[in-house]
Amino acid sequence: MCGIAGTVDFATDLTARSEIVRAMTEDRVSMAVGLEVRVPFCDHRLVEYAFNAPWSMETFDGREKSLLRHAAAHVLPASARDRKKASYPSIQDPAYLTALQQQAKEVLADAAHPVHDLIDGRWLTDAVALDPITVPSHVRRGVDRVLDLYHWLDLYQPDLVTQS
Repeated sequence: MCGIAGTVDFATDLTARSEIVRAMTEDRVSMAVGLEVRVPFCDHRLVEYAFNAPWSMETFDGREKSLLRHAAAHVLPASARDRKKASYPSIQDPAYLTALQQQAKEVLADAAHPVHDLIDGRWLTDAVALDPITVPSHVRRGVDRVLDLYHWLDLYQPDLVTQS
């Protein structure tokens, strides 16, 4: 996918492709238990178009997803069209973060694990010490990513080559 003026925008391309893969995964998982989930706006051409729209068009009314909100205004109720965008996943329960922090403590205790070659252990130590109610969303996402990486390394056991 190309960005403005034909330059390749790797991050945009990767994000668009990951959204398509996420939607396909949701479809497979739901169908495995006999549930059909409708994922709106899943056509790859629409995703590519939206990711190539200039930011000024994406936020023409001062809000995120302005283009999508405007395009779907005639088919969505105002309550859906005008609600604030939620993060994915959007689990707000502090107990969820408490469980993540506990898992992260177990990662820190597993000092021989290769994930420690790739993460900032001091940052993770600080993150698990925070009160779950006051943890900023970017810290929570960081803890999520560390846990994802930890489990990915266990699952695939790649050979890590470190540079000195």
